[in-house]
Amino acid sequence: MAERLSEPSSQLHFSDPSVFRSAGDHLPAVPLPLPCLRRTAEGSKTQCRMVSTLHVGQFRALEVILLCTKCGALYRSEELDTLIPSGANFGYDVLVYAGQALFLRHCNEEEVVAELGERNIQISPREVSLLSRKFIVYLALAHERCTNRIQEAMRLRGGYVCHLDATCEGRDPLLMSSLDSLSEIVLGNVKLPSEDERQIVPFLQRLKQTFAIPLALVHDMGTGILKAVAKVFPGVPDFICHFHFLRDVGKDFLSEPYDLIRQRLRKHKISSKLRRRAKEFKRQIDLNPAMIDGLAAGIEDQPLPDSCLQGLPLLNAYSLIHWALEGKAEGQGYGFPFDRPHLGFAKRLCQLGASLDQLKDMQLRGQGQDNLPYFKILMDLKAIIKDRSLWLAVEQIETNITIFDRLRHALRIAPPSGRRGLNDGGDNSNIRTIECRVKAFRAWLTKRQDYPQNQKAQKMIAQIDKYWEKLFADPITVQTPSGPLQIQPQRTNNLLEQFFRHLKRGHRRRTGNGSSSRMLRTMFAETPLVKNLQNPDYVRLLLKEKETLEEVFAEIEIATVREEFRRSQLNPEQIPTKIKRLIAQPDYPAKLITMVTKAVA
Repeated sequence: MAERLSEPSSQLHFSDPSVFRSAGDHLPAVPLPLPCLRRTAEGSKTQCRMVSTLHVGQFRALEVILLCTKCGALYRSEELDTLIPSGANFGYDVLVYAGQALFLRHCNEEEVVAELGERNIQISPREVSLLSRKFIVYLALAHERCTNRIQEAMRLRGGYVCHLDATCEGRDPLLMSSLDSLSEIVLGNVKLPSEDERQIVPFLQRLKQTFAIPLALVHDMGTGILKAVAKVFPGVPDFICHFHFLRDVGKDFLSEPYDLIRQRLRKHKISSKLRRRAKEFKRQIDLNPAMIDGLAAGIEDQPLPDSCLQGLPLLNAYSLIHWALEGKAEGQGYGFPFDRPHLGFAKRLCQLGASLDQLKDMQLRGQGQDNLPYFKILMDLKAIIKDRSLWLAVEQIETNITIFDRLRHALRIAPPSGRRGLNDGGDNSNIRTIECRVKAFRAWLTKRQDYPQNQKAQKMIAQIDKYWEKLFADPITVQTPSGPLQIQPQRTNNLLEQFFRHLKRGHRRRTGNGSSSRMLRTMFAETPLVKNLQNPDYVRLLLKEKETLEEVFAEIEIATVREEFRRSQLNPEQIPTKIKRLIAQPDYPAKLITMVTKAVA
């Protein structure tokens, strides 16, 4: 029973014994005979606190705890327990609101404070951050309690395909997640100090114990994951993500000449030179902006106005500089080795030099001084055009790209004309058709005349042969209640990769910090479970007969929440910061020996 007493600082009085339940044995709420209940010692079990919920705002709650004279059990207000966690000042609805605002809408703490302030909830940014962490703990416990329902849903689909992937930044602990690609449900997460077999095995064993043996596994080529999967899931079909495979092969095949191209461009500081030159030309163009219309007309094959002939070489030079710089933005969003912006920039510089050589002798008005901008750029390009090592590297990588892109075409993934970038999951070609194309590519490459001398190509073939069985999966036939069903494992870890990028973009949006290092170091391992809240099927499994997430959270014992919250704050990285600084020194062992030697003497 709740009675509003006053405004604006309202007080709700929770004392109806018909809605009390035992705090010790968590029996279901049932009406109790009033004679067996009485107040405890005066004031010792009467609590008054200021609390806040979305539907009421801030109010003062007075809870009278009753004592059963027969069994000695204490009975608290069930109504208050369904609104607010024990000992807390904010209701479950505020907790859920803060968690979803930060993790799903990617608001920052100040924005959440402002939104809640409009609903008469006075809260600080620090409290919002704390509520969001509690939200993750509650969600993790609720996820654990609905695993039986998730298992049943998996059984009806015929099983699950487990995708494994990890993300990290620098030397910080890495976050590993597992996801069922059939239902797109995140199954479990863990923070590990390193991607080592010994660290991964316990995580996979928990997955196996909770969700049984998967139909298949898909992951990258990490040695630790490969060994851990073989140990925990022997005999289970195990496949390599096609995108990761192609990316790793491409890096081995193209990195050497590409790194040289990048180093030579940096050595000549050509980008800085061209940008400074463009600023110089822009100041002159701003004095007569009408000449831009003349250039546009000429490009459209219209007659050039006489008034723009004098300034046209300046405008041409300015536009060609920016055309060359645009080469650094070439690519489809896949990253290296699929996108090669430094190569594109180098090739445009070469073409820029060739174009200027033609233009410098074309005098529109018969006056050579008009063409002075062309000569200025040629002077900037002089050193780089003569850099023989740069252009040999360009020639070498062009040959290698021809081979790599042919494999890329055979695998039908990350196409050069694609527009989905890292979200590309490959086309829906039959896996046997893809296998035949890769066989044809292998035969073509090994028969090339230069193959015996091309060690990079030989290494590529060795990688293909090594992972052949893990690349090409036959459809898996499973028995379901509705009959046999064929399941084709996805060829990529695209779903998990997307989520990790989404997580990092959300962090950048909230903090303005491009680095995700601190986030990965301090976040709870279970944070990726928030992705499941965007999955309607998962939400139905989580809620069961409940209508809201708040009702699910209210059923979780506060002692369990507190223990899980404490455990979640443990960091897998146990090396003290000062020790990490010491061991980062290359000559640390020598210094250590010197120190001990002096101490002994």
